Amino acid sequence: MEILDRTTNEIIINKNDVLVTRTDHSGIINYANDTFMKVTGFSESEIIGKAHNIIRHPDMPKAIFYIMWKNIKRRKNIVAIVKNCAKNGDYYWVATDFRHEEDFSGAIKNYVAFRRPINQDNIEVIEKLYSKLLEIEKMSGMDASIKYFNRYLKDRDMDYNTFIADILVEPPLAQLIMKKIKGFFS
Repeated sequence: MEILDRTTNEIIINKNDVLVTRTDHSGIINYANDTFMKVTGFSESEIIGKAHNIIRHPDMPKAIFYIMWKNIKRRKNIVAIVKNCAKNGDYYWVATDFRHEEDFSGAIKNYVAFRRPINQDNIEVIEKLYSKLLEIEKMSGMDASIKYFNRYLKDRDMDYNTFIADILVEPPLAQLIMKKIKGFFS
């Protein structure tokens, strides 16, 4: 099963939805929740047993996946902002929290991804960066893209986790808090 031609149609995910998949240590999907299948349009028989990259969108820089897998394989949980494809070619943006599961001997058995929708303002910020990373990858390769991203973080005096946390703070919530604080001190 392949994704149809990519479209410019964005799927807006309900803010309370969580899309969940689990893969084996090789990245083959062995579980997908109903919400994941509803959003992506894949049936269970179409998705189970497939490589997880079946939903990878071509707008995603390889550097981001490199950083994700580097952390996941080191048993470090990581949150990444990812643009994925649905079966019909539409796309959706999510913040994905990756975790690992171990077997009784401590070996990694599965990787689990919990995906939540992100605010449109956050998408605009991350799209600009991802476009630049893709441009660098096309011209100079993934290593150059990773170097650029590391320099981007260093110039902002951030590590990857701080960067993601900054992106995921929703402006409406921040504005609401500031409004309440301002009202408290008035």
